[in-house]
Amino acid sequence: MEAVARRFSATWEKGSDPPDAVITVAGKRVAVDITTLKRGSTGQGNAAKPRLRFDKVATRLVERLQATFGETVPDGITVLLTITAPIRLPSKTAASLEDKIPTLLGRGSSGRDVIDTIHGNRVRIRLLRNESERAPRMIAFVHNSDSDPRLFFNVTRELLELISAEAGRRAPRLAGDRWLVVISAGAISCLEAYRYIYSQLRMATDFMKILMVFGDGRVGMLTG
Repeated sequence: MEAVARRFSATWEKGSDPPDAVITVAGKRVAVDITTLKRGSTGQGNAAKPRLRFDKVATRLVERLQATFGETVPDGITVLLTITAPIRLPSKTAASLEDKIPTLLGRGSSGRDVIDTIHGNRVRIRLLRNESERAPRMIAFVHNSDSDPRLFFNVTRELLELISAEAGRRAPRLAGDRWLVVISAGAISCLEAYRYIYSQLRMATDFMKILMVFGDGRVGMLTG
């Protein structure tokens, strides 16, 4: 909370649980919930910065796959997919995945990642089971080849569980705005990945802002 207060030139005090804390910004009191996100990494401390790709080819491929599987993936399942860039044969790659993923869904292959190479691109697929009816059916990541795809999967699972739990948490007695502060032991270099994952979750909450405080004390805005 000291890091958050510095970020907004504010003061703070311990709350009554709920809220966990109260921050005063420009004379306005805001209720703050605080939660901790596990490391979400693979244990490789020197791994390259997770870098996603948003070029036209990557974006169109992701949009096509999300349109294909948005209504066909069963309730309680989110298909997580990573593909290394550059994607040189996007149409053939999409077609191959549109054949492969239904087979995995039919087998119910959860709990273990499926790894393959499709038209020169490394692909990793995980079927994530969840209890949220609002969870997306598919989240796809196109990333640089030196980024570890397991980080995207682990963070997605943790953020989905965290946001689902916080969305149903009892609101504080303090009326007015409500913020969520998420503590991460990771580095702020992962902020772009966190933001993308959160945007894909599309899970409405009543938090005006969601902030992330990283292991070095730096603060990043997830949303708000």
